[in-house]
Amino acid sequence: MPGDPSRTAELEAFVAEHGERLLRAAIFLAGSRESGEDMLQNALERLLRHWRSVRGNPERYTRRILVHLAADGWRRHAVGRGKLGLLRASTPAYQPDGTADIDRRDEVVGLLQQLPVRQRTAIVLRYLEGMTEMETAELMGCSAGTVKSTTSRGLDRLRELSWASRSPQDTGSEGKS
Repeated sequence: MPGDPSRTAELEAFVAEHGERLLRAAIFLAGSRESGEDMLQNALERLLRHWRSVRGNPERYTRRILVHLAADGWRRHAVGRGKLGLLRASTPAYQPDGTADIDRRDEVVGLLQQLPVRQRTAIVLRYLEGMTEMETAELMGCSAGTVKSTTSRGLDRLRELSWASRSPQDTGSEGKS
C-alpha cells in the first residue's frame, strides 16, 4: 500500500542514495531537466507500487523503468519532439560568461535528441551512465552485439551531426572545398 510509512522511508533512503544519478540519466533520456524530473517521478511512483516485489538491485530496476518510459515518450511524441529537438539544437542568441559546460551539455542533449530511440538509449547508458555492454543489453532487452552495433552507429551519427552543426570558423575552413 502506498501509504505504508516503512515503505515510504525505504524509498526515501533509496532516493537519497541514488537519486542524483537517476536524475542525470532521466535528464539525458528525456532531453530536458523538466521532462527528466517528471520521468523520474513517474519511475519512482512505479517503483513504490512494486517495492516489495523488487528482487536484486532497485537502482537497476528503476533504470529499466526510465528506459521504458523514455521509449514510450519518444514513440508517443515523435513528431513534436523532432521539431523541438531541432529548435533546441540551435545556438542561443545570448550566452552569459561561465556557461561553457552548460552550453556543451545542451549541445550534446540537442544532438542526442536527433538520434533514433535505440541509438540514443545505448549511448546514454554506455557512455553517460558508464554501464557495461551486458548491463546495457539487459536494460534494453537485446544482445550485447546489438548494443555494440547500435552504439557504433549512434556515435557515427553524432559525429556527423556535430560536424554539420559547426560553423566554418569552428572547423578551421572558410568555405574552401
